[in-house]
Amino acid sequence: MKKRTAYHMKFDLHCHTREGSLDSKVSILKYISEYRKLGYDGFMISDHNTFKGCYEWDKIRDWPELKDFTVIRGLEYDTKDAGHVLVVLPADVYLRLLHIRGMRLQKLIYVVHSCGGVLGLAHPFGAASSSAMGFTNMNRDLIDELDFIEVFNTCESELSNYLARELAEKYELPGTAGTDAHRQEYIGMACTEIDAEIRCNNDFIEAIQNGVSFKATGTEREETRSGKAKEHWTGIAGYKAYNRGIAKLRVVHRKLGHYRLTHSSEMSDKFQKKWKEFKRESKNKDESE
Repeated sequence: MKKRTAYHMKFDLHCHTREGSLDSKVSILKYISEYRKLGYDGFMISDHNTFKGCYEWDKIRDWPELKDFTVIRGLEYDTKDAGHVLVVLPADVYLRLLHIRGMRLQKLIYVVHSCGGVLGLAHPFGAASSSAMGFTNMNRDLIDELDFIEVFNTCESELSNYLARELAEKYELPGTAGTDAHRQEYIGMACTEIDAEIRCNNDFIEAIQNGVSFKATGTEREETRSGKAKEHWTGIAGYKAYNRGIAKLRVVHRKLGHYRLTHSSEMSDKFQKKWKEFKRESKNKDESE
């Protein structure tokens, strides 16, 4: 049963910033200005495979005039087998490992959960090139290990969002909404209402984990030419080739990142134990296959 509290806050939980995304035209300060006008309490930075936007927010987050506005520092990660996944780690925890795309969903779940974070599928029924249900080799059993699902995305069709909501209900996961904005005109087209006081990443994580009420609403934008191109088989094949190509080129860096993470003095004994269990399970699975 979802818990209700005295708080009721409004967020856009999927935004790409100019500071962190080459294809975004909206700065962090512009997001804040526009969302304040619309009565929102905050938004989430969700740049692809980078915390650059979050680092820029850290430089200004202590400004007195911004103290009443919440910016959740997240990331949209490109997995190898499940498309885009939204990730939120505890306050001030940044994993450089997540700057390297191409991790499998199972490994991403272990890494994020072991660090105390949460994660969820972004637009699961969207473009097959970047959405979970477009990957035939995705392990559907892993959905049960996720923490939330984006059930409304302004860039997606009404059917895509409907199916995402059905998926969240099936697995009894909280549903979030985001504009996936790269341009100013999409600001305000999606809203996640949360019955909790959200002032930082930790508050958001606790709300997700404690069954706080989430309500996702919004308006789908008109279909664009670029959106149609993503759905065409050439667009799907091209994106997957590009994404996997970069992942393969950086596989050594990713493995080195895994090693540093699992041998870091900053990680708890619990993380070390979970990581060893994961490696053992993966090895046994490979041998059985």
